[in-house]
Amino acid sequence: MASAAPAENKHEGMTGVLGWIERSGNKLPDPVFLFFYLIIALVVISIICAVLGVSALHPTTLDEASGAPLQIEAVSLLSAENIQRLWVDMPKTFTHFHPLGYVLVVMLGAGVAERSGFFAAGMASAVKSAPKALLTPVVALVAMIGNHAADAGYVVLIPLAGILFAAAGRHPLAGIAAAFAGVSGGFSANISPGQLDALLFGITEEAVASSALDPAWTANIAGNWYFISVMTIVFLPIIWYVTDKVIEPRLGPWKGGATAGASEDQSPDPTAHDGELAGKGLRHAGLAALFVVGLWVLMVFAPGTPLINEPACEGVSDCSIHTQLAPLYRSLVAGFFLLFLLAGWAYGRATGTIKNHRDLVGMMSESMKDMGYYLVLAFAAAHFVAMFGWSNLGLISAVHGADAIRSTGLPLPLVLGLMVLFAGLLNLFVGSASAKWALLAPILVPMLMLLGISPEGATAAYRVGDSATNIITPLMVYFPLILVFAQRWQKDFGLGSLTAMMVPYSVWLLASGTLLIVVWFYLGIPLGPDAPVGYSLPRSG
Repeated sequence: MASAAPAENKHEGMTGVLGWIERSGNKLPDPVFLFFYLIIALVVISIICAVLGVSALHPTTLDEASGAPLQIEAVSLLSAENIQRLWVDMPKTFTHFHPLGYVLVVMLGAGVAERSGFFAAGMASAVKSAPKALLTPVVALVAMIGNHAADAGYVVLIPLAGILFAAAGRHPLAGIAAAFAGVSGGFSANISPGQLDALLFGITEEAVASSALDPAWTANIAGNWYFISVMTIVFLPIIWYVTDKVIEPRLGPWKGGATAGASEDQSPDPTAHDGELAGKGLRHAGLAALFVVGLWVLMVFAPGTPLINEPACEGVSDCSIHTQLAPLYRSLVAGFFLLFLLAGWAYGRATGTIKNHRDLVGMMSESMKDMGYYLVLAFAAAHFVAMFGWSNLGLISAVHGADAIRSTGLPLPLVLGLMVLFAGLLNLFVGSASAKWALLAPILVPMLMLLGISPEGATAAYRVGDSATNIITPLMVYFPLILVFAQRWQKDFGLGSLTAMMVPYSVWLLASGTLLIVVWFYLGIPLGPDAPVGYSLPRSG
């Protein structure tokens, strides 16, 4: 992963609410240690709750002796059983953490696509061929789709957008703002699932499993596909309008010329390859992508295919489509791995960035080096989530929380809307999407399931709030880098200037995203293939 370059001049401190957010957020520990401190607090709380006899009635399971709802009681994490489980099962707790395998597999392929230059060339080709009149929406759309490219969306597309706007006689800071709003404010919007879906749904699956509310539920990384596609359609005109009608008029006409600041730009050049060579690489990558798509279509529709679970439905009258398509859903992680891997390899072979199989293996190895911090974070998060389940506090909190929400009489769509706002507020203080969801999911997912909202619905609501405020928190890891890009065009552009420029985007994206999830729930539209927003708990004896 690329590291953010420090600004040449240290930015001035912020005042007011944003200054308080910056100071408060900087006082928080690293997310790894945040989980460590939370585990200590969890141990203490579990002891207190066990002594006080805190309990709840299981919403789906009946006691075999009495036939009444099973009572679940808080369990001390310092009980002999839990201490033994902590030390004996530590390797299993870590390696069986659902997001871990999902993310690492997808990133093996995405690392090749990024390092071969495929992601950067694809984004550069898309925005450079855009008509001047459509420059803003094309930049915003490519930025949102470019979320799959991880770092490349920030370190390639954002500075490139500034150059392209200046070349078109428009203010380059408007181009930087539009690209930043798309790649970060629209972080969850896309036309297809990717590594973010694998990450979030892995955590969601872990939360459902630890609650034991629905042991049969499995993650489908396409579970928000319809929703994030519509998010892309909704966010695109918003970013277009805010850029052209709000931000650019405030910036005023650009008088610096088409190349001012470009000579100082030391960011990676996505078009370093000869234009014809890059075009050849993209064509080869396209053919590789078509091959992967065709392979998956073949494995779904050809006779006796492995990705349709037909034997499971033999003799079953009410067999659901989810049961039949479960192998297909679970194969999508491998599908995206192969798609990114082969497309990146094809591009690299055509352009010369991959000369032999050793280069390919080297790129895959480098992508795993970039995941080092995530592995440490996943170790801490895995134990926090697992211990939450061992104590029964997650399910007890979910049951009582659901009862409290029912007693208020709040409509369920409004509950989802409030969850969006809460996630957006928390995002100002804790930047990592995975860290926040690992903290929230063990309580929110089962609680919303008890209220009739599916795990897919909870995940969709979270990701709306998580992405909308990315662009206004100084704690966002790429914020200093965006500031550097802006200062190449306007030397006195400070942190406060960048935040103020991005606030209109954040407000509009948060408002529209909240309205979208509320309306979506009211209409009962599936969030993805076989992924309803509503949910009914399965009953068991």
